[in-house]
Amino acid sequence: MSYALKISREDDDRRLDRFLRSQFKNVALSEIMRAIRKGAIRVNASRVRDPGVHVFDGDELLVPWALDSRDESADFTDFAAKKFARKFSDLGNVGIIYKSENVLILNKPAGILVQPDVAGGDSIVTRAVSLFGRAFAVHRLDRNTTGAIALALHGDSSRALIELFRERSVKKYYAAIVSGEIKNRYEFEINAPLKKDSQNNIVKVDLTDGLPAITLCRKLTGDSQYSLVMLELVTGRTHQARVHMSHVGHPIIGDRKYGLFNAKTDKKIKRPLLHAYEISFPDDLPPSIAELEGKIFRAPLPADMQEFIKLRAWDIEL
Repeated sequence: MSYALKISREDDDRRLDRFLRSQFKNVALSEIMRAIRKGAIRVNASRVRDPGVHVFDGDELLVPWALDSRDESADFTDFAAKKFARKFSDLGNVGIIYKSENVLILNKPAGILVQPDVAGGDSIVTRAVSLFGRAFAVHRLDRNTTGAIALALHGDSSRALIELFRERSVKKYYAAIVSGEIKNRYEFEINAPLKKDSQNNIVKVDLTDGLPAITLCRKLTGDSQYSLVMLELVTGRTHQARVHMSHVGHPIIGDRKYGLFNAKTDKKIKRPLLHAYEISFPDDLPPSIAELEGKIFRAPLPADMQEFIKLRAWDIEL
């Protein structure tokens, strides 16, 4: 007998085997792997035999285990808190923008994952769990993207925030330094559907089969070689800002995958210069997160972007 479950935004772009292990902790890993190898797992009605395939928000899975077999009382965050609390005694270089009993908003540095890719691995969530006992990621930033990231500290606030992000009620603004001078259109919309190629781990514009993706771009300043822009991600697709800016001919500086990275001329740039600058919340929120109603949270630009702006002598402050 098969049982159905749906991938949520919280588990978007996870490996199949890791997702199943997180959901069915009472099922032995050997049994999970055997079920995958035998084709007993279906993703969107297709049999999957590769444990490394990624699953995405909205995907529908058929599995041979009842949902009741999940161990709800021993989720990863509790497990990490008990086993790895001594490993992370503080947040390190992660700055706190806002904290309450329900919500934690942090300023994420480059080079750290939001969620661990191995049990006990370093991540924003693991560090937060070590300090506060429980923590849930409600949206994601790439490893080398800096800036504002929201975590829930309780189950009620987690469910409310996940739903809020799923409904796109939270506005997200990203600062980025891009290649080229943006002329004659200081504010414009990029409407280009995106499709992820899981096999090659890359996202492409696909007008036929891509998922809807909209980015609003506003130029702040720049010169004949580079521009500083503010991007509003109306949708939240994987690598959306990076792919969209490359698509319109202004790739993000330092982006090795979607840009025109030059190791010789850009040797001081270690990552895509993309920063989650601001997240803002609407009014009329559920009681568990009512404290966030109408609030705006900003993360100061990181040192590498500030240095770039200073070197270009751009007269702007964020």
